Amino acid sequence: MYLIGDVQGCDEALQRLLDKIGFSASRDRLVVLGDLVNRGPNSLAVLRRLMALGDAACSLLGNHDLHLLAVAHRRRTRHHHDTLDDLLDAPDAPALLDWLRHQRMACFEQGCLMVHAGVLPSWTAAQTMALAGEVEAVLRGPHLADFLHHMYGNQPAQWSEALSGHARLRVIVNALTRLRFCSAEGVMEFESKEGAGSAPPGYWPWFDVPGRRTAEVTVAFGHWSTLGWLNRPDLISLDTGCVWGGCLSACRLGATPAERELIQVKCPQTRKPGA
Repeated sequence: MYLIGDVQGCDEALQRLLDKIGFSASRDRLVVLGDLVNRGPNSLAVLRRLMALGDAACSLLGNHDLHLLAVAHRRRTRHHHDTLDDLLDAPDAPALLDWLRHQRMACFEQGCLMVHAGVLPSWTAAQTMALAGEVEAVLRGPHLADFLHHMYGNQPAQWSEALSGHARLRVIVNALTRLRFCSAEGVMEFESKEGAGSAPPGYWPWFDVPGRRTAEVTVAFGHWSTLGWLNRPDLISLDTGCVWGGCLSACRLGATPAERELIQVKCPQTRKPGA
């Protein structure tokens, strides 16, 4: 099985990476760790490519993918840095957007829990999958537009099983698609975007919080381009800054961390820092 980090509309790089690993839809399994679209030059082609792979590929939803759905359903305005116009104006946009809303918020295969951004320290792998399923059910259901309207915001900043309705779903979405730093009690912080060493006082990278309940499984994620490639027994980080002139990265899972294989293709810079 291969995992691929944030593609963000870089279809030419995605094609080169799939060619480099010799990916075969009849033989191999692919999980893309979210942020399929936006900022890069060809989000339309990325969605068409991944949709065509059928059951051979599992695509997770990242913050940019949810933003696309919100824009398409007129629950969010287009940002001036967005590169989504070709996709939204395409004749097959309705089919692509319907496919996108049926993708996953989290995936657990081969002993690996896969999310776009992070997992709160109090969540187990099983709980993470169940909570992801709550969001997936709403994304696929008749109340999608209402969910997208209430999805944005930083509060509540901490998980509680007592949460319900939009507040409950918002915390789940924020953890799975936006999380970088949180406190030992699981209070999320969304302003800091630099590397793991830049945690604000009282906060930790989510994966280094003492007592994290997913420490016994491997968690794979993207989202954090300033973190880059990490390969630890309990962790795989795969956003290596494709749109910023870095690489698009794939990891072939192995039985041990030493047997994992990193495969990369260099990408031209399509976005300037801060864009």
